[in-house]
Amino acid sequence: MQLKKYTDYALRVLILCGTKPRGELANIKEISETFSISQHHLGKIVFELNKLGLLETIRGRNGGIHLAKDPSDINVGMVVRHMENDFNLLECFDKGTNHCVISPACKLKHALHQAMAAFLHVLDQYTIADMIVNDEQLRMLMGIK
Repeated sequence: MQLKKYTDYALRVLILCGTKPRGELANIKEISETFSISQHHLGKIVFELNKLGLLETIRGRNGGIHLAKDPSDINVGMVVRHMENDFNLLECFDKGTNHCVISPACKLKHALHQAMAAFLHVLDQYTIADMIVNDEQLRMLMGIK
């Protein structure tokens, strides 16, 4: 299982925002520099996280972003499900493009479906709060005071 960079970056944004002291805002430039991600790409991610109600964006000169919910209320599995546009591991997972002749009798699809469900089940057991229990170390590594 491999997640898209989009999902990886979304989780990083949430983690960085979760390590900020209450009331302190992050901004796209800071996140971009911390993780070496393009600001344009981050803008799309922040927009999506805002639409999901996970981030709040504040416009203006002193604006920025912060978590819209408590980190313990942001489930990692839910974030992954929303950020990934599909979980088609193989061609046979997509009915529209499945040209595999053994698909009707193949057991691989079932095994991979079970593996995917187990993967998501594990992620469902974690929140952003679980990812930032070592917030002091994370802040140091990200250069946040």
